[in-house]
Amino acid sequence: MQTINGRTAFVTGAASGIGLAVAESLLAAGARVVLADRDEAALEREAGRLGAGALVWHLDVTDRDGWQEAKRATEQAFGPVDILVNNAGIGHNLVDTVDLPAEVFDRMMAVMPTGTFNGVHTFAAGMRDRGEGHIVNTASMLGLVANARFGAYSAAKFAVVGLSEALAAEMAPHGVGVSVVFPGLVRTNFGKAGDRGMSSADLTSSVGEGIDPGLVGAQVVDAIRDNRLYVPTHGEFGPTVAARAARLQEAFATAPRHDGA
Repeated sequence: MQTINGRTAFVTGAASGIGLAVAESLLAAGARVVLADRDEAALEREAGRLGAGALVWHLDVTDRDGWQEAKRATEQAFGPVDILVNNAGIGHNLVDTVDLPAEVFDRMMAVMPTGTFNGVHTFAAGMRDRGEGHIVNTASMLGLVANARFGAYSAAKFAVVGLSEALAAEMAPHGVGVSVVFPGLVRTNFGKAGDRGMSSADLTSSVGEGIDPGLVGAQVVDAIRDNRLYVPTHGEFGPTVAARAARLQEAFATAPRHDGA
């Protein structure tokens, strides 16, 4: 999608961090943007400075009826959505997976892979019918290489990657692009979301200060323009991902074949 000016975008998790930075970058590129988040107070703090091209909307991405209400409001204000950014996410306490409360695991899945699906289910068919549009899904470096004590988070983000790759293959013939973002260390409120059992000072300190989220916002806009599927934010993690891929290839080298070759 080379032209963003005049387009309508819908961004979740947009009250702060990466979501807010993406929304700001899209506004700077001339888009009309709906900033959706469940943190109404934070949305209202941002609304006043963003101008007439921005609309804030309270949304819990697990609420499918809420998605339909958001769609109606967006189309009434700005018209059909051309760019969907599924960015909402939460973290959990650093804990061995066997000790993670089941309700925390369920919430992680509800917010990230299912929340992403809910956005796709709400807006993607319209893009397909119109023959244009772009969908951005936020995963994580932990959606490519899992770390100990991040089991549920990695599982959720791996699921976002798989959903994104399948969606890209399905939507490409219809002129709709898909990007999946792999943030590394980014300066956000991640780990402070307020879900009981799903955030901690340990998690926040573990990701450190990170880069300015504005850098990620600019990357996302470039990826939309260039129709890039994979959007890693930190090149220095490339060798880690390559090492995992090499381990997989080694496993396949010793696997039996059943194709007659």
